[in-house]
Amino acid sequence: MQTGVDIHDVLRQTMIVAVKMGAPSLLASLCAGVLVSLFQAVTQVSEATLSFVPKFVASMAALILTGSFMYSTLNTYARTIFDQMVMVGGS
Repeated sequence: MQTGVDIHDVLRQTMIVAVKMGAPSLLASLCAGVLVSLFQAVTQVSEATLSFVPKFVASMAALILTGSFMYSTLNTYARTIFDQMVMVGGS
């Protein structure tokens, strides 16, 4: 009877949660950056600061839209980790 926690499973869960937390904001920034770069290439506007505001707005919009998903993912992960800590501490 094994009551220990598999460290590989915990690390795999951690990596999945990290990707779920970072992906929405990073993908929104990536899409905004590509669109701004395409706009700059078409219009030949070479302003370096032009890409900052759209990327920031896209990241904030993604965080606002996916905030509840991110909260529930992190909450579930934290509960799982704390349950595993209790299980290891109790044995």
